[in-house]
Order: sequence, then C-alpha cells, then structure tokens
Amino acid sequence: MSLPEIQAALRAGGHECWLFYDHHHRDPIAYRVLGLSPTMMVTRRWFYLIPAQGQPVKLVHRIESHHLDSLPGSKMEYSAWQELWQNLETMLKPYHRVTMQYSPNNQIPYISLVDAGMLELVRGFGKEIVSSANLVARFEATLTEAQMASHFKAGQAIDKITAAFFQEVGHRARNGGTHEFEMQQWIMEAFQREGLETCDPPNVSVNAHSGDPHYEPTADTSAPIKQGDFVLLDIWAKRIEPDSVYYDITWTGTVGTPTNQQREIFDVVRGARDTGVRKVQAAFEAKQKICGWEVDQAVREFIDSKGWGRYFIHRTGHSITSDIHGNGANLDNLETKDDREILPNTCFSVEPGIYLPEFGVRSEINMMVRNGKGEVTGRVQNELVLI
Repeated sequence: MSLPEIQAALRAGGHECWLFYDHHHRDPIAYRVLGLSPTMMVTRRWFYLIPAQGQPVKLVHRIESHHLDSLPGSKMEYSAWQELWQNLETMLKPYHRVTMQYSPNNQIPYISLVDAGMLELVRGFGKEIVSSANLVARFEATLTEAQMASHFKAGQAIDKITAAFFQEVGHRARNGGTHEFEMQQWIMEAFQREGLETCDPPNVSVNAHSGDPHYEPTADTSAPIKQGDFVLLDIWAKRIEPDSVYYDITWTGTVGTPTNQQREIFDVVRGARDTGVRKVQAAFEAKQKICGWEVDQAVREFIDSKGWGRYFIHRTGHSITSDIHGNGANLDNLETKDDREILPNTCFSVEPGIYLPEFGVRSEINMMVRNGKGEVTGRVQNELVLI
C-alpha cells in the first residue's frame, strides 16, 4: 500500500476519508488495495480509516489486535460492541462524508460490499456515505506500462490464433468434418504453444448456439460445424507472466456464403461497435470526462435505431485487467447504470451483439485509454469471415 498515493487520490476526488471495514473476508477489495494477506484469519471486525490529510487510524479487536500492524497509523482496540461503536464514532468525528465500498441502490454490485447494517451504523453517527467506486477503479483497474505491453503481446498472439482458427475450421469442415468442442480444444493447444493462459476455455458457437451469449461447448453438447453454418468465436487469454493483462475479442464467420440477414445483422453490430469506439475517442480528444453508461447508451441507441434493440440483451463492454472482468468502468446502462469514469491507463471491451434464435452476432474489440486518447488495441473485423 502506498499511503501518499491513496491520499493524493482522495484529495483529487474531493474525498474526506476512506473507511475500510471487513469481517470474514467479505471485502476482497480492502485486502488488495491495502496489501493485506488474503489468507489472514479474520474472525472479528476490523476498520482502517485513511484521511485525505494526516495519519490513518486502525480499529481492531483485542483478540486479533495484530491484524493491521503492517499498515501505518495509530491503533484503537475494542472487545465489547459498545466499545466498538464508541471508538468508531470517535474515529469518524472529524468527517462529514465517509467513503466506503458502497454503491447507491446497489447499482454497481462489484463495489457494493459493505453490509446494510454497517451503513446504518455509520449513518447513525450523522455521516454521509459516498461510493469508493472511482477510487477502486484507480487502484484496481489502471495499468502499468509493463501491463499495457503484456496486453498488446497477448493480442498479437490471439489475433494470429484467430485467423488460423477460421482457416482450420474451413479445412476440417470440408475434409471429414469437425465440431465446436474439438475446435475449442485446438485453440487451447494453440494457447499452450504461444505461452498464453486463460481462466476459462474460449467459446466456439455454431448457428443457434451463437445466439446464446454465454454458451460453452462441452464434449456432450458440441454441435458439428459444416457447410452453410454460422460460427462465432469468443476468445480471451493473457501472457503467462506476473500481472499480465487479458486480451478478449469476438469474431464471426460463415462456412460458405452468408445469408442476407447475416450480413445485415453483422453490419448493424459493426456500426454499433464503431459508435462506441468513436464515443470514447471523442470524449478524450475533447478532454471531457466520460462514464461507462454513456458509451453503452450511445451504442444501444444505434442498435435501437435499426430496429434490433430487443435482441441486444447485455452490456456493451467490461473492464479488462489481469482478470478478464476487471474492477474499472463497465460500458453498461442496461444491467446497471455504471457511473464510474473511464480512467486513463485502463482497458475495456466494446462488444455489442444481436442474438436471434437462429444465430447471434457479436463483434468485440478491446480499447485502451493512454496518452490522452482512446485506441483499439488489435485487429478489427469489418466483414464476416468467409470460412
């Protein structure tokens, strides 16, 4: 933990203080931001208050009084619940607004980790509670130069694998046949050769399966891939090295000539994707703050204008870090209204989709914001792949 860095972020965001609280590892964010061991045995409540100015304060149970000794600041202890309440009120007395892992109306569930009872207790001291969402994004989703470089390295390898995948599908489909699970395993072997790792295998989805955004082929459910089929590949991985960052894309194609409807849907999805890219780029060129929900809204309005809005059933994009779904701003005004800012040195996907019963189209690229501008980090699909 870097106390000066956290306090500088507090001041820059207009925060008076940041109150961390945990019991039985309910808040993993606290452990990551503060640099505490995630395996530490925690059977009693602990609190750590970082002010925008001055020294932090700890509040720990006497049975586990050593838990926060690795962190700077003075220490208060408690045993009885009355003593806990009294000490906590004393800790918070200088402040009017207290920042916590909280999201109004549970709008961003990734951040809304403090239980309702604790929020009631802090409010009972006359305090206003504000969300730590943008602070968490600052410390969990912004990338170092090395991490950004690892993303581009992963992207170069995955772009190559993606191109080879469609060639291999075509070859096998015309020479004895293949199926979804077989091609998924082909990709996993390619990952191993390229020094890549992934949290889950890629999705190879054919025809109606591509209309399910989270379809996962298995040996038992795998569908054959043959002439005339529509194929969706959702592929993500990262370099096998410490703190590397994922690259996550989706491409689609047809074994043979696509239908007019397949071309139409792809064109709409491509236009929506490019609308999202331009929305981000324009905001940073104008040096304007932009939140995740604003990008999703622009993309959704584009698809709505083409008459396909009810088939766009998920958010436009997600934060990408060393986790495939990071803790920065998601491009979302559907499942949540994500009012987190898109911050410099962050990475995220832009992946609108239209999902019909017969087939589904998603076109996913990754964007990175750095050096004052938004950029697409890999190859961009502009036509259906003719497999």
